Amino acid sequence: MNLRAYLRDRGLPVAIVLVGLAAGATQMLYWWLAPSPKVSDFVGPPRSGYVLTNFRLWSYDVDGQPSFHMVAPHLERRENDDSLYINSPKFELPSNQPGTPPWLGDSLYAWVDKSGALLKLQGPVYMHRAAFADTPAAEMHTADVTAWPKENRMETAAPAHMVQGDSTMSGVGMRANLNTNHLELLDESHGSFPPRKRKS
Repeated sequence: MNLRAYLRDRGLPVAIVLVGLAAGATQMLYWWLAPSPKVSDFVGPPRSGYVLTNFRLWSYDVDGQPSFHMVAPHLERRENDDSLYINSPKFELPSNQPGTPPWLGDSLYAWVDKSGALLKLQGPVYMHRAAFADTPAAEMHTADVTAWPKENRMETAAPAHMVQGDSTMSGVGMRANLNTNHLELLDESHGSFPPRKRKS
């Protein structure tokens, strides 16, 4: 059997094989000679997963007690880390102790991590608490506070100034535990504690 007779008798299968080989060779030649795909050089801010306006946020601790409440005009959740970026927040840190009012406050910005366990108040921070029982009203002025609302703790490396009734305290750097009403000024601390007036 010669090649010409073989190709004549099996023309269609041979043509299919030859076309397939030609297509494969053409594709390999294209991959070899074609320019590499252009890499996107766009660098920009991470996109928001969602944006809320005029929102309210509640967070609870592991025992189901309120750990903080926040109201703000703008919130963004970022897709890459699930954290929350908040503008002009007004917040409430409850004491979870009967008869003790919550701390209320505001800051320029806030950031809340994915778990809700870490809160950063950025820019100037103002906090105040109403008077209760024999305890006078209190207010605090500081900046850039890191708080753990589920533990009712906070700290800052910035200057802090606190006024409670006639008493004043100021210093650079502060740690506070709102559950135990413990406040620690870390450096350059000054205080004025006039004697309490006797009850008649």
